Amino acid sequence: MTTSTQAKSKLSELRNLRIDRTPTPPKTRWTKRLILIGVSVVVLVGIATVAARTVVRPVPEVQIARAKPVDAAGAGTLSATGYIIAHHKIDVNSKVTGRVKWIGVEKGDHVQAGQVLVELEDEEFKAQVEQARGQVESARAYLRELRVGSRPQEIEQASNNLEEARATMRDDKITFDRTLQLTQAGVLARQQLDDAQAHYEADAQKVASLCQAYALTKLGPRQEEIQRAQGNLIQANGQLAYAESQLAATKIRAPVTGTILERTAEKGELVTSTFASSAAGGPLGSVVSVADLTDLQVELDIAQDEFARLHPDQRGVVTTDAYPDRKYNGVLTEVAPEANRQKATVQVKVQIQNADRYLRPDMNATVQLISDALASTETAGGVLVPANALRGNKGRRYVLVTYQGHAIAREVRVIKTRSDGIVVDGLMGGEDVIVGAPPTVKEGSRIRPKQ
Repeated sequence: MTTSTQAKSKLSELRNLRIDRTPTPPKTRWTKRLILIGVSVVVLVGIATVAARTVVRPVPEVQIARAKPVDAAGAGTLSATGYIIAHHKIDVNSKVTGRVKWIGVEKGDHVQAGQVLVELEDEEFKAQVEQARGQVESARAYLRELRVGSRPQEIEQASNNLEEARATMRDDKITFDRTLQLTQAGVLARQQLDDAQAHYEADAQKVASLCQAYALTKLGPRQEEIQRAQGNLIQANGQLAYAESQLAATKIRAPVTGTILERTAEKGELVTSTFASSAAGGPLGSVVSVADLTDLQVELDIAQDEFARLHPDQRGVVTTDAYPDRKYNGVLTEVAPEANRQKATVQVKVQIQNADRYLRPDMNATVQLISDALASTETAGGVLVPANALRGNKGRRYVLVTYQGHAIAREVRVIKTRSDGIVVDGLMGGEDVIVGAPPTVKEGSRIRPKQ
């Protein structure tokens, strides 16, 4: 009985042993999206990698050679480094002392000769002009009065005064004669006679004076007095001209056509014509600095052992560190009369003949001064480059030089063919020239010099 029961129990357990074939629930919507995004990213990265390998080309390596002046091994040129300076730099000062009312330029502005740069307060200068003008009118009127002479009314008045004095003198003469007779008769005292005589003599003196005045009135003023009046008028005109010049000086003008290098004054500051002060708020000595930037020179210090190779009007080629691919013609125009004993040098100045907007004062510049022997040959100024550096296109001959990782075309003219290369005009020497480059390397191409 027990065994039957156990058998039924095992049979029931075997029936319960079945495989669960119920389907599992589907994946969520977010899981699918993440899988799609991951696949897309992988595809895009692959496409970008293939495109980069197809489009972006590696920067080609090129062989370079240094361009050499034809006399690099000789003494045909003399190279020196210095600074560009303005031939004439002018510190514009004020002729009068005053406070700045207006200033109309900024640093770097181009100005014309005569252009008003600064205006000073001018009220007191205008008052001085008016005062001087009044003195001129007064002196002119007085001179005109002297030149016209006495008026008829003045002559008549002088005549009437003379006649009145004569009548008084005649009356006093009669009184004197009567007093004299009575005094001699003992009727009158001696004192009365003396008084009568004194009156008569005074009348005679007055008549004589009025006679002279009447004569002078008829003659008019003396020539010396007219000349003195003329001198007074000239002096007054001079004072007026000076006052007007002081007023005009309140407008400070550009002395030359050029560029403003420095602006040292501001509105409200005091400028002076006599002395400047370094104290804060003190009067200033100048208002602006101006120079003609088309008239530039290079200031050089030449070693004394090279000085014998220099002479006036010697030609040269000027280049700058800022624009090494540009060159300018120069002429030696000034040699210092003294040497520098500390440096053992002589200062010279080279005039730049074709200055342009790229040049600025105080730029570094290198000058190659050409000797007379080199200048007289057909290869003067020539530069030697390898033969395989020369290229041509429709009659245009050029070479490629390296500049900041790019190939730059420089047009040249062939002067002479030599066994060691070609002498060309158009370079100055010292450039890194690309030689034997493939045709794909053109002007503007990025390049990498071979190490």
